[in-house]
Amino acid sequence: MRRITVLGATGSIGGNTLDLIGRRPDEFQVVALTGGRNVARLAELARRHRAELAVTAHEDCLDDLRAALDGSGIEVAAGAQAITEAAARPADWIMSAIVGAAGLPPGLRALEQGTTLALANKESLVCAGPLLMETARRHGATVLPVDSEHSAVFQALIGEDVAAIERIIITASGGAFRDWTVDEMARATPAQAASHPNWDMGQRITIDSASLFNKALELIETHEYFGIPPERIEALVHPESMIHAMVGFRDGALMAHIGPPDMRHAIGFALNHPDRHDLPVERLDFAALGQFTFRAPDEVKYPALRLAREVMAAGGLSGAVFNAAKERALDGFLEGRVSFPQMAEVVEATLDTMSSSGLGIAVPSLDMVLDADARARATADRVIAGL
Repeated sequence: MRRITVLGATGSIGGNTLDLIGRRPDEFQVVALTGGRNVARLAELARRHRAELAVTAHEDCLDDLRAALDGSGIEVAAGAQAITEAAARPADWIMSAIVGAAGLPPGLRALEQGTTLALANKESLVCAGPLLMETARRHGATVLPVDSEHSAVFQALIGEDVAAIERIIITASGGAFRDWTVDEMARATPAQAASHPNWDMGQRITIDSASLFNKALELIETHEYFGIPPERIEALVHPESMIHAMVGFRDGALMAHIGPPDMRHAIGFALNHPDRHDLPVERLDFAALGQFTFRAPDEVKYPALRLAREVMAAGGLSGAVFNAAKERALDGFLEGRVSFPQMAEVVEATLDTMSSSGLGIAVPSLDMVLDADARARATADRVIAGL
């Protein structure tokens, strides 16, 4: 049996991962599950999958988790350090699905045991791509992408020479506001932004999809994971969300990965890699689909894409600053202190303010990344207060 840990078990990625694992209970042993404040859901999953350990990120939730698992024999723990320690427990495959920069320390700890890390936490590569990939190389660990776009690129490159890549195109649905004007977006509410036309995702990532900040993160992620120069990475709005990515080669060939908008495909590919296994996902009927449509993203409407290119050009700790400012700007939007378009203004102002503070470090340490993250959050808060 393969030993499996799921970091971020109560989110959509974690839930889909456990759905696949639960269909083959004789093949997997669940080591640890981690979650946030939804301790009832975490306890339910831990019992169902007979986990050895359940961890909540919030220490004030420990008593509730302990009560929910009383008599089960499942260990319980709480706090960020406990999550990182859970990632260090011996496992053959670890899903990193914690949202935000909080996923970086446990992801690094998982790699230090030389295991396979299925990476759904894009912020890890955005904030500390060189550190993450160097840690994997040093410990003989494997990093498999779980974002649908990067899984698509990975699959398109099987058996190919990376040196032959001419360009990588990652697609975006366009999110909730793909047919809205800039003026309409200025009046958008969090509830409107959190309604995705194609995908079933959490609130924060769905809003990031509406602003294309999610796609901006994925541009940076593509650069860091595959080592492709920024000028060869493109974003394309594809409302049907059936083509997840395309890889163009120097002979003019273009390899596209096509599949339904169901995260169980990318998760299942990583779970079963290097083999393929039956998955409970829709089989596409192209005659019924009729057509695919595409449009170039408007970078005036979606300034996050321009900012991502500036971050890739700057390198170093710029990604950590970008992500931290984005997270605080999103907090401000959810709290009603920042309008939808102002989120990009907060991120740009934070990057401008911190650009002279020594961000250009080739392979920053974890402490450097965490320090840049903290300073960027404080800077973004000051920007928000001045709006």
